[in-house]
Amino acid sequence: MTKRYEGPILTVHSEGAQGNKYGFEGGRVLKIKGTYHLFTSEMVGEPHWVRMRLAHWTSPDRVHWKRRETLLESSGDFTGRDPRAALWSPLPVYDPKIGRWNLFYVAYQAAPDTSQQWLTNHEGRIWRAVSEILGEDGIDGPYHDVGVVLQRGKDSDPWEGLQGTDSFFPYSVGDRWYAFYGSAHTEKLPISLWQVGLAKAQDLAGPWIRCTEFNPLKIENRFIENPIATRLSDGTFVAVYDTDAPNAVGYTFSSDGIHWSVGQHLVVQEGKDVWASEVRTPLGLIAEGGDLFTLFYTANEKVSGMEPDGNGIVTTPGSMGLVEIQWKKAGGTK
Repeated sequence: MTKRYEGPILTVHSEGAQGNKYGFEGGRVLKIKGTYHLFTSEMVGEPHWVRMRLAHWTSPDRVHWKRRETLLESSGDFTGRDPRAALWSPLPVYDPKIGRWNLFYVAYQAAPDTSQQWLTNHEGRIWRAVSEILGEDGIDGPYHDVGVVLQRGKDSDPWEGLQGTDSFFPYSVGDRWYAFYGSAHTEKLPISLWQVGLAKAQDLAGPWIRCTEFNPLKIENRFIENPIATRLSDGTFVAVYDTDAPNAVGYTFSSDGIHWSVGQHLVVQEGKDVWASEVRTPLGLIAEGGDLFTLFYTANEKVSGMEPDGNGIVTTPGSMGLVEIQWKKAGGTK
């Protein structure tokens, strides 16, 4: 790590964040023609983690952000009946074959938790939306929904549970696509494992087929969510992800984009610079030239007297932090 910003750079108190009660969580940041684009989940109200908006923000300098638009808004239904009650994790991916940005996101059913099951977000389905504007400039949208590309069903692997599919990030490997996707057995409390696997497709639009022979990936022993992959200049793949290691994000390497190493952890806050009660989700690596990268991440801010609920969920506002990092191979060579 070459630089750590001492405090959050985007919070519920930032201009444009009015009405966002619980802040920001997850998503992706991209740099296109010198502008940084943030696609993120805004936890705008009650029920917590159910009343959601997916939003697009931009910045010329990584620090000053302007809210551009609401992409989608959840219904907030808390009866368990609406499959789009809670919307999460907007991840834009460019498809050079059709020359359009695709936006993948998670839609959940939602209901009050019971003593046996966590139902706040369950039966997650991955939706695909496509920009109506051709080319890289189409990143601003508007986007229209095309349909569901992955969900729990008869072809699911045994490690997938009631949570459904909780994340989905596609990346190209040669002439085909692979995607990380995640799940957890939230039908039984306490939840013991959050895991990820791989799916593959010939086209970004699908159909997507689970890589059962590799799943679940052996990156973390207990907790991994929301991995986002980047291909480095030497052809190596690196993925950053949410981990339960204190004050850290996780990362893993792959030489072929299919076989991934045991995870390692990068501490992004320490000492007097710790402003978060819980570091959450990295928003992808952004190449800045050479071996230098920007890494944005979301984290829950410290609030005096606030403690996690019975399921360990922190309800203090989510904010966005920033670090600069340098990737080098073992031994110090680039």
